[in-house]
Amino acid sequence: TSKRRPVGQQQAEGMGVKGDDGEELPELLFRGFATRAIHAGATPESNTGARSTPIFQTTSFVFESADQAADLFNLQTWGNIYGRLSNPTTAVLEERLANLEGGRGTTCTASGHSAQLLTLFAIMQPGDCIVASNKLYGGSITQLGKTIQRFGWGCIFVDVDDLEAVAKALKQPNVKGLWAESLANPGGIVTDMRPIADLCHEEGVPLIIDNTMATPYLCRPFEHGADIVVHSTTKFLSGHGNAMGGAVVDSGKFDWAQNDKFPALALPEPAYHGLAFQETFGDLALTIYGHAVGLRDLGPTMAPFNAFLTICGVETLPVRMKQHCSNGKAVAQFLQSHPKVSWVSYATLPDSKYKPLADKYLQGEGGSVFTFGLKGGYAHGIKVVERVQLLSHLANLGDLRSLILHPASTTHRQLTPEQRAAAGAGDDVIRLSIGLESVEDIIADLDRALNSLS
Repeated sequence: TSKRRPVGQQQAEGMGVKGDDGEELPELLFRGFATRAIHAGATPESNTGARSTPIFQTTSFVFESADQAADLFNLQTWGNIYGRLSNPTTAVLEERLANLEGGRGTTCTASGHSAQLLTLFAIMQPGDCIVASNKLYGGSITQLGKTIQRFGWGCIFVDVDDLEAVAKALKQPNVKGLWAESLANPGGIVTDMRPIADLCHEEGVPLIIDNTMATPYLCRPFEHGADIVVHSTTKFLSGHGNAMGGAVVDSGKFDWAQNDKFPALALPEPAYHGLAFQETFGDLALTIYGHAVGLRDLGPTMAPFNAFLTICGVETLPVRMKQHCSNGKAVAQFLQSHPKVSWVSYATLPDSKYKPLADKYLQGEGGSVFTFGLKGGYAHGIKVVERVQLLSHLANLGDLRSLILHPASTTHRQLTPEQRAAAGAGDDVIRLSIGLESVEDIIADLDRALNSLS
């Protein structure tokens, strides 16, 4: 509600607005994406009437009584205990993202990578494996392919366009889920989620989709069978290159007790006197576990100020994404006809094999992050990123500013040549994240840099 509540009081359940005659007016349910991007999860602050979500810059919260404190620590009542577990500012962002994705709950974290780790922490045990697309952000390939081995976890990379290979990998021992990106980074690749979700559910494991590049404005993976959605909120959700963060959004539809594969969620938790998260919290099991165990023990908490900045970013998400997509398509079309460019990987170009999937999953849009190849290979890639003027050469994407990167020498540098090629980050590849500047200026900057190549 946008109506200011009485100081210190919550609005009663079902309390509506009264007309001049005292009759209670029918309650409206506002469904528009732009409306929910602005309002979901937030109400005017009850003590002051502040309309913008305040920044609760505090480490801890006063208990009402010893009994209430005990109930909080036993997970028997809702509330805040300590800033590592939860914060009222962050809670607004968590509710908003769950609403926009069509999920049940969210756990926000300090970064996208920590969101990935928190997800795996809930579903994996030593000796377990995750199946992952070989078309992922380079940092995710490194995290899943190397870093998680220190936890005793493994990863099987597959081409998710090959459903037979996916089915075979999911049948391997101790596999606990499949990881893919809706719109893959470096870009231009769309995952066919529905058949992959069906294969996952046949094996009793969740489909986990990184929706960072598409955002819920373009794609809502839960509508296509996904069970968990992760985000680097640092990117399009925040949108201004000024706030790090991550998020794990749970659909609430996966039964963690359907088999014996997920003991952390289905079996009694010793740290909470034998409480079982699936039995106790049902469709909120993963979200509560993310806060009560994941954030408590691993500690990758989102800062309240970063949550506030991300809330501000989400409020303009639909406006920004519409322009991002428009600019991205125009730049892709320009590059496709440039003599120094050998190919362009943008999902909605007529010759892209992913165009039918973009129509199916991304509302016919291709986003604003994509790649193209230079005829001069690695050497020309280095020169282009050094000769642009408007575009910023840096390792981020989803900013309102246009960004450029040569993945083979940066984000995918730690990978083997074969891994780089599979991920669409070969030596000739340039990645663009097209921002909100006037598109003719973006094109002019790229054109000058390309034309300078001998």
